[in-house]
Amino acid sequence: MKRILMIVGIIAAVLVILFFIFRSYTKSFSPEARAVFQQNNISAEVKYCRPSMRNREIFGKIVPYDKVWRTGANEATEIEFKSDVTFAGKAVKAGKYALFSIPKKDYWVVILNSALGQWGAFTYSEARDVLRVEVPVFQLENPEETFSIEFKPSKTGAEMELRWERTKVMVPIEAQK
Repeated sequence: MKRILMIVGIIAAVLVILFFIFRSYTKSFSPEARAVFQQNNISAEVKYCRPSMRNREIFGKIVPYDKVWRTGANEATEIEFKSDVTFAGKAVKAGKYALFSIPKKDYWVVILNSALGQWGAFTYSEARDVLRVEVPVFQLENPEETFSIEFKPSKTGAEMELRWERTKVMVPIEAQK
């Protein structure tokens, strides 16, 4: 019995070590980043990983159109609101959500999902969606090498800007009244 427990312990230790090596390896290509916004009665934070183009065609190829994307790399991107907000006009309760998207040529479907801690979109479940919004696609004049998420102040709140390759989408966020 002791021998079996020792073997199981060794296997578990090796798996944990391999997990951390794999995580470090993937993070070296797509480093972690944060976008924080605290203004206009909105407090929001996005945690995501930033993949790079590396001479690849992204939208329609690496990130296929019409399929759920983790909106970044590695673990699914997470967004947290400290208070109730409207997200592209739809009410969202304060809390933490996984941020997914479905890129399309002319617009994206941006999704807030209640299942946190997902790796990629492999275990994504539409049944866990809190909301879906459609936002238009804008073309960038100059390509954006590395995927980025930033908040920009607006007259009524903030715009969450997602940029990569020659694509930009903006999601308006406002404090609930």
